[in-house]
Amino acid sequence: MFPIPMNVFGAVVLFTLLATFLIRLVSELLNLKASRSGLPSEFKGIFDEEAYLKSQAYLRASTTLSLYSGAVALVLLLVFWFSGGFNLLDQFLRGFAFGSIPTGVLYIGSLMLLQSLISLPFSIYKTFVIEERYGFNRTTPGVFVSDLLKTLALAVLIGAPVIAALLWFFEAAGPMAWLPAWGALTAFSLLLQYVAPTWIMPLFNRFVPLEDGELKDAITGYAKGVNFPLEGIYVIDGSKRSARSNAFFTGFGKQKRIALFDTLVNAHTVDELVAVLAHEIGHFRKKHILISMALSILNLGVLFFLLSLFLANRQLFDAFYMQDLSVYGSLVFFMLLYTPVEFILSVFLQVLSRRHEYQADRFAVSTFPRGEALIDALRKLSRSNLSNLTPHPFHVFMTYSHPPVMQRIGRIREYLLHPDR
Repeated sequence: MFPIPMNVFGAVVLFTLLATFLIRLVSELLNLKASRSGLPSEFKGIFDEEAYLKSQAYLRASTTLSLYSGAVALVLLLVFWFSGGFNLLDQFLRGFAFGSIPTGVLYIGSLMLLQSLISLPFSIYKTFVIEERYGFNRTTPGVFVSDLLKTLALAVLIGAPVIAALLWFFEAAGPMAWLPAWGALTAFSLLLQYVAPTWIMPLFNRFVPLEDGELKDAITGYAKGVNFPLEGIYVIDGSKRSARSNAFFTGFGKQKRIALFDTLVNAHTVDELVAVLAHEIGHFRKKHILISMALSILNLGVLFFLLSLFLANRQLFDAFYMQDLSVYGSLVFFMLLYTPVEFILSVFLQVLSRRHEYQADRFAVSTFPRGEALIDALRKLSRSNLSNLTPHPFHVFMTYSHPPVMQRIGRIREYLLHPDR
């Protein structure tokens, strides 16, 4: 029989893990129940009945897999915790006598690797069974393995030094260590945003400059019309992995890029593509990117400050049956203790993100003369991605970074009819 954590820290973590899973379960079940048998009139001519039924079947399959994977991960975490796994791993690594920082990097890295190994079978099943069954998957086993190895290499080359630096700060800089640690990680994150489009993202996708022609002329013409400087317009080989469509901005300053999936370019008209890019430019014009970055940096500072209050807290370590105190253990266990705060923050950030999406939509239709094209693009994207057209409001509130497509279209029509409101 496994021991049960008796102190308040263990009770808080256990309650939070169970409560967040239960909330997620309720949210997903309500979302499944909200799916309708009839196709909404807005999408007649875009979805046929067969495609709509297919989208609902895809929702059921992906939701079921997500719930199973979440349940398995939770059960294995509890088994690992209550069987003393955190301490066993710590004692094993301490036996090599590498020193506190290398041991800490290995400890955190080992836990992350275990988490990845648990999720790997579900990722394989989702990619090669569910995504394949519903016509999305274009990932070959070779590409899948290559992506895993590249991700692992980046974790070692980038993640390990970052973890080592954080551990050094909290070991060497005293009670105010959270300040230099916060500053250093913030600076590194901004640097990574700057170099990622040039050095990291091309490891996974090929970026090809958009060819001269009608589409490029239309995009550059629109960008000039709203006085938005473009450093580069690229098409990426999204079809290498999936039939899904997307577009995004990445980087900032001189490294700022517009990236269009080749699947998006092939499936949409020029007006629709410009409308989609107008939406993305709206995010920049409304400073949504800066707001998100500022909130992320602020959250990091609060997290590090609170972490500094829990360093080497004996009760926290007792909750996880740890023999020895350590900075790296404090980091791991505090992150579990911080789960309820992170959960609440994530809901708040989703609300803010949905508001930003509405604002970017309004910018697009108010600056692009053919605003109806954005509606056409959203309708087609919903069809090609088999989107859930009728999600439950609670599920939207808890998990959606974008408003449901029906609500977005409704708002856009209001903007077009009443542009001065």
